[in-house]
Amino acid sequence: MYIECVFLHPHPRANELTLLTSPSDLVNRGRIRHGLSFAHLAPEKALKALVRRATKDIAPRLHNLVRLAVLAQIPFQPDQIALLAIMNSFNIEGRYPDTLSLPPSQRQADRYAKECEEVSNG
Repeated sequence: MYIECVFLHPHPRANELTLLTSPSDLVNRGRIRHGLSFAHLAPEKALKALVRRATKDIAPRLHNLVRLAVLAQIPFQPDQIALLAIMNSFNIEGRYPDTLSLPPSQRQADRYAKECEEVSNG
């Protein structure tokens, strides 16, 4: 599963799209919290779409990637499930900034962003 964040470009030419900064780019620029929050958001939305397809019902209002993967009936490997569990903490910090803990080191954040992309790319 590969996810790219695109938004319509304000240019007058129809259907022109521009690629936004990826989570890895944000992490590389030192925007660790923002990058890892987006690294959580993209698979959350994709998993919710897969839950919808698997259950023929609206996905529940939750942000737990492991639970969403189970509901979507996705056969992730144990190391991928462990990464999804780690990514859940990035969601908390992104949505509830008053609960901020120390961010991961730049090295850890780079590793997490890379692993998140690998999970998203299948």
